[in-house]
This record gives sequence, C-alpha cells and structure tokens, in this order.
Amino acid sequence: MPPTGLASRSMSRGQAGQVLGSNLRALRERRGLSLSELARRSGIAKGTLSQLESGTGNPTIETVFSLSNALDVPVSDLLTERVDPGIVLVRSAGLDVLSSNAVDLRMLRRMDITSTVLEIYDQQVRPGQVQRSTGHPGFEHVVVVSGRLRVGPPEQPFELGPGDYLCFPANQPHNYEAVSGPVASVLLLQYPVDAPTPLAGWPCVDRNED
Repeated sequence: MPPTGLASRSMSRGQAGQVLGSNLRALRERRGLSLSELARRSGIAKGTLSQLESGTGNPTIETVFSLSNALDVPVSDLLTERVDPGIVLVRSAGLDVLSSNAVDLRMLRRMDITSTVLEIYDQQVRPGQVQRSTGHPGFEHVVVVSGRLRVGPPEQPFELGPGDYLCFPANQPHNYEAVSGPVASVLLLQYPVDAPTPLAGWPCVDRNED
C-alpha cells in the first residue's frame, strides 16, 4: 500500500517515466513474465503497462506500488536509474578545454592502474601552427579520427590519417602538426605514478612554424 497521503499524487513523466519504463521492462523480462501475466498480477491494464514500458505513460504512486508488489522488488528498483558499474559516461560538452597555440584538449578520464596512470583526451589539432613539447615521462598513444596529423620526433615525424595509431616514448622532444585539418584525434598519456603529470607543464614551448 502507498504511504498515507500519497495515494492521489502523481510522478511527473519527465522525472519518472523514462526510468520506470526501462526498469519495468528489464525486471519483467528477467522474471520471464509476459505483459498479460504482469497485468494479471498487478491489476494494471495491459495497454497501460505497454505505455509505461515505452516511457509514454504517466505513472501514479499506486501504479508503482502495484508493480513493486507484482514483481516482488523494492520501489527503488523501479524508480532508480541504474548504470552498469563498469560503464563510465562522459559528455564532452561539459568538459573544460586546455588550449595551446595549436591544440585543444579535453580530459575524458584518468585511470590509476597499479604503477601506471592513463589519461584519455579528446584532442583537436588546428592547422597553421606546430605544437612543440620538449618531452616528459611515459608514452603517448594517438589515434586519428579525421584529418591528417604529423606527429613524433621533429627529425623523423610520422604522418597519420584517419584510423591510424601511433605510440612513441614521450621523453624526447616531439611535435604535433595538422597537415590537413583540423585534426580530430584521441590522445592517451601513459606515465609512471611517481612521475609529475605531463600536462602540468605542457606545452613546454609554443611557437609558430618557421
């Protein structure tokens, strides 16, 4: 039974409808129940259940408690948005941008793995400038998504196109230059835990291409 005083209250569709629909379908299927059987157990019409699962229904407190009883789960199992603990979602629109003369970086995630730190960045390289680094501990891993990127040691750089991957020791001077751009890429920095964060002093040198 719903708590006293809540029987006539409704949850807004925006707050609960989508979450309830997703959880309801998952819980019903996990128990091997058809919509008809759940309708019988809960006393809720099959058409109403179909609307709820699609996220277009307008669930009341009574409806939620009836479903909770029929499925033998706490109400929170129906109303709480649950994400696989192994999933991490980062929206790039809300990230701070670290910019230099040629590069814009957005850190997507830092991972501390035993004696190694991994930092994953969305990296955009603008044409017309060269990003120069005097070096830092660890390795750099680069995957180009679009455009063409010249990257690596100044004397012997590598030119990467879409889908190309490069890993190189970062302790020597290295450059980033958009040959055809702008270049969209993913940068992964790998360095020892006891080493200073590479980007703390990065870029070491900024200057225009000669």
